[in-house]
Amino acid sequence: MPRVAFQGELGAFSEEAVQRAFGTGAEPVPCRENRDVARQVARGQVDAGVLPVENTLAGSVPASYDAILGEPILHIVREVVLPIHHCIMGCLGASLDTIRTIESHPIALAQCEGWFAMHPSIHQRAAYDTAGAARDVAAAQDQSRGALASRIAATRYSLVLLAENVEDRGDNQTRFVVLERESVRIEANTPAKTVLMLEVDNRPGSLVRVLTPLSNRGLNLTKLESRPTGEPWTYHFVLEFEHRAGDPDVVAALGDVRRETARTRVVGTYARE
Repeated sequence: MPRVAFQGELGAFSEEAVQRAFGTGAEPVPCRENRDVARQVARGQVDAGVLPVENTLAGSVPASYDAILGEPILHIVREVVLPIHHCIMGCLGASLDTIRTIESHPIALAQCEGWFAMHPSIHQRAAYDTAGAARDVAAAQDQSRGALASRIAATRYSLVLLAENVEDRGDNQTRFVVLERESVRIEANTPAKTVLMLEVDNRPGSLVRVLTPLSNRGLNLTKLESRPTGEPWTYHFVLEFEHRAGDPDVVAALGDVRRETARTRVVGTYARE
């Protein structure tokens, strides 16, 4: 039975992503922060970890990229896309008339702006996790407090559903990545994705010179993200591009990219979903 770390409490969407990736036989291991997930995997305390990296409504999850950047030993070996449907919930006796505050993760709250705009008397309060917010609301037994989380969280913490599917779009989805200490091998010609993390010199045209080899070889760039290095006004760049496994153009492009960067790290090459 693999032990798989995720950010949040039991009942979080990330726990669902663990089950989607590993099946119900996996043991989910809750962690407080995204960086705790990455550290546990890197130190061998768990077999794998799952982190959200992007939501179709709220965009990127910077804390996940920073966690991965902080552990050079880690590899992305798979991605999982999970439909996300948010519910408003409260303790027994609560209703939308009694609720004054809704608690949840900031990224979850950002996915439901339309619902909050229609309920201006209900205030948002940031929590570290959706399921953690549900657990805290259940423990408080305060009819003025509600949580924004999944139906699974409502069931786990014995909360009453007050509104369902409150996300701004019904096709709301989050992309998760699976982290392990070893890379994976995939068969040649398999549709694949490669994730790079780069550092470039602070001079005009540096980023263009990195992207040009990908473009020249017809490699489809699907993501470009910048994250601070910790030094003033310097950045890491996260690049994702699609290709076929074993394509010699990928090897050639990576050689060109390395010549134009101060540091290049291949975080993972894995089969596309």
